[in-house]
Amino acid sequence: MRNAMHTDRARCVRAVQSKDARFDGWFFTAVVTTRIYCRPSCPAVPPKPENMVFHPSAAACQQAGFRACKRCRPDTSPGSPAWNRRADLVARAMRLIADGVVDRHGVPGLAARLGYSTRQVERQLLAELGAGPLALARAQRAQTARLLIETTALPMAEIAFAAGFSSIRAFNDTVRAVFALAPGELRARVRGRAGTEQPGTPGVLALRLPFRAPLTPDNLFGHLAATAVPGVEEWREGAYRRTLRLPYGHGIAALTPRPDHIACRLTLSDLRDLPVAIARCRRLLDLDADPAAVDDQLRTDPVLAPLVAKAPGRRVPRTVDEAEFAVRAVLGQQVSTAAARTHAARLVTAHGEPVDDPEGGLTHLFPAPESLAALDPESLAMPRTRRTTFTTLVSHLADGTLRLGVDSDWPQTRARLLALPGFGPWTADVIAMRALGDPDAFLATDLGIRRAARELGLPSTPAALTARTAPWRPWRAYAVQYLWATDDHPINFLPV
Repeated sequence: MRNAMHTDRARCVRAVQSKDARFDGWFFTAVVTTRIYCRPSCPAVPPKPENMVFHPSAAACQQAGFRACKRCRPDTSPGSPAWNRRADLVARAMRLIADGVVDRHGVPGLAARLGYSTRQVERQLLAELGAGPLALARAQRAQTARLLIETTALPMAEIAFAAGFSSIRAFNDTVRAVFALAPGELRARVRGRAGTEQPGTPGVLALRLPFRAPLTPDNLFGHLAATAVPGVEEWREGAYRRTLRLPYGHGIAALTPRPDHIACRLTLSDLRDLPVAIARCRRLLDLDADPAAVDDQLRTDPVLAPLVAKAPGRRVPRTVDEAEFAVRAVLGQQVSTAAARTHAARLVTAHGEPVDDPEGGLTHLFPAPESLAALDPESLAMPRTRRTTFTTLVSHLADGTLRLGVDSDWPQTRARLLALPGFGPWTADVIAMRALGDPDAFLATDLGIRRAARELGLPSTPAALTARTAPWRPWRAYAVQYLWATDDHPINFLPV
């Protein structure tokens, strides 16, 4: 389904007039009299309908000569949920742009990752989003620049470099064009603002990650904490913390659930990784989801309705590293959560890259596939058949014959996983759900799902249960979270 809400003028006008935050990120309102663009929930008095025009992206607004509203800060909206529920060219391109591919490899690099020509990619993005990949990447650089200006005391020259600008002049011109303020003026506006935190430690940034309400954090953070690999992840003082392998260096993210945002503290070895780190944290916590659309559909089933009413807004706990998750999924085959953590911790200690963590107990990056491909299979404390599964997977990941990423084609990648030795439906489906981001992935063979199904009066055999879940599509990955939450497993509870 195409994200065409900006073309439904009557619906957009209603959303703006009611200041409906559910539609933030779905479309942007440009006001022709003031030349300002806003999010739908802007607190200012709504403009007259005849003065509104609607765009599908902030980049399209900027392309049309509009500047960002200083009150509602539209560039801080949650991302459009369309990019994470679709697997077509435009959605895959948007995920790659958010992951910094255009800034690192240019539009040709983006097209190569997608398997299309540069012209095809540009044409499709322009048709749907009103802006091409360069304009979309520029909008992202502007947002990164504003974050660094407002949340650090870095010199402007360093910010320009970290945000991905090729020159100070391009940085200054873009900030002025997008925010109608010079960089120094933008910083002056936030000095002394209540709640603005500027960490004194170099390379440390504190920011808020917005989301569409409601959000139930219990299973989201509970799952990440209960399955945390020692050295790579931990729960400390109310925050989920983990190390990040990033394009220019490494980082540590600390994520704390708050009623109206996720508090995010990032420690980065190279500030050029800021936009990628933010994108991966948002993806990990599924913050661009549209809970209203998900829950409205799931609650039409009388079995799921009470579960949704009890704790609406459940998210799918995902990953910051698709290859890492696939390795961990294999380690978790047919063993307990504790045993899977033990296997992973041994790999981390033996093959992970050490990192310093002055604020906690993290010690390593999770091993890269290249490191794992070089290990001695006999050193793995697991049955021989699972060793074969493990070594085959890491070999394919290391040599590039299997690539897992935000640009993965979901059905095609799932089929390739099932072709590997030792990969059954559960392993392929959990990777599709949590690593690839398929919102309709369903774990029909999962023991916890089958147990929940029996208790709720649903069919418990995989084939019958899969048939029964057809009305839940395309949100069956979210139904998995509601079904899992019927159990008293630690994954369903925030740690104390």
